[in-house]
Amino acid sequence: MLGYAEADFERYVPNEEHSSVRSDFERDRARILHSSSLRRLGTKTQVLGAGFDDFVRTRLTHTLEVAQIGRTIATKVGCNEDVVDAACLAHDVGHPPFGHNGELALNEVAKNIGGFEGNAQTFRLLTRLEPKIFAPTGESAGLNLTRAVLDGTIKYPWYLRDATEHRTSDRTLKFGVYDGDKPIYNWVRMKTPQDLKHNKCIEAQIMDLADDISYCVHDVEDALVSGAFTGKSLGILRDKSSRQLVFDTIHNWYGIQADDDELSNAVDRLESIGVLDIEFTGSRSSYAKLKNMTSTLIGRFAVKTENALVSDPKRSSSFATRYHRKLNLKKTTHAEIQVLKGFSAAFVVSTRDVMDVSKKQRQIIYDLADSFMHGQGLDKMFEDDFNDSATDDQKLRVVVDQIACLTDFSAAKIAKSLIGVV
Repeated sequence: MLGYAEADFERYVPNEEHSSVRSDFERDRARILHSSSLRRLGTKTQVLGAGFDDFVRTRLTHTLEVAQIGRTIATKVGCNEDVVDAACLAHDVGHPPFGHNGELALNEVAKNIGGFEGNAQTFRLLTRLEPKIFAPTGESAGLNLTRAVLDGTIKYPWYLRDATEHRTSDRTLKFGVYDGDKPIYNWVRMKTPQDLKHNKCIEAQIMDLADDISYCVHDVEDALVSGAFTGKSLGILRDKSSRQLVFDTIHNWYGIQADDDELSNAVDRLESIGVLDIEFTGSRSSYAKLKNMTSTLIGRFAVKTENALVSDPKRSSSFATRYHRKLNLKKTTHAEIQVLKGFSAAFVVSTRDVMDVSKKQRQIIYDLADSFMHGQGLDKMFEDDFNDSATDDQKLRVVVDQIACLTDFSAAKIAKSLIGVV
């Protein structure tokens, strides 16, 4: 395909020849789409819990929307749609049950073995845990995706030891690979220019932006419809104290990517297009107005990418592939996205973090880890990994792998059967 080198199509384990008329990247997309890991996202929490409301998104519906937005952006900037689509479909498969609460709990469980990070777990799952392809040596290669698609899924191209250097806030340390997965990670990144070793490829940049757009727009929609936010609209942002709460939350959660004046101007721009005036009352007409608002915002942000692609003078190319091009979205657009993310974080996520249900969810994770470490309740494939592990640290990583694969419902069900947790 235009702009891609031979190495971009390589797989960690060379595949047998296929007679399919599909391209390598189309085949990768199909592997992800048909994986059990993607299906499990249907009962994993996005922001509001799976089953919280008939309307709200799960990780799966969020993922499908990210893929649609990513494909749209890829088309606008001339990037390969199948690589971006595949990366978007895969971007959340490593995330555990109970959303943010599950991540916090698993990171605590794994604090002495390199921690837990949903994006690093995604890479581990795609390259090791999802059963599809095995090497002749008997080692699992996961879905055995092409180098280009795997690189497109890497949102944080560094290890935990490098995470502080790239930290944007005091809230979490983000990283994209565990030390134990170094061989396959080095293989994926072996063609990355040395001066860009901690940079995302263009396909991953588009995936990341599509994720942000979907997150910021749809989580606000879910909050209004479900009643998780007690107001009827974003009009609360006209209130000075509420606006400042959102800005402070943005800085605490995401770092200072825009100052308060830039964020305030972003709110004013959103108000000028009527976003703050859309009220949800439960009527059919208010549903329609809210859906039109989300469409307007997604279209607004996606259109802004049309002139955001820039060339790297060291790697001039007419193709939007890998490291030849990068996204340089205007700060004003980033600020608008940040405002919507901050609204959800301040008025929905933060309030749920302290609810009793969130504490119960984290306790389920702790109790499952304890039971699994005693060899109780593990699935067959993880039981085999557990028994083959030579050290307690290796066993604990298997336990973390097992828990991360569970859904909200299966985690609660297994915990109840093992230790009586409801």
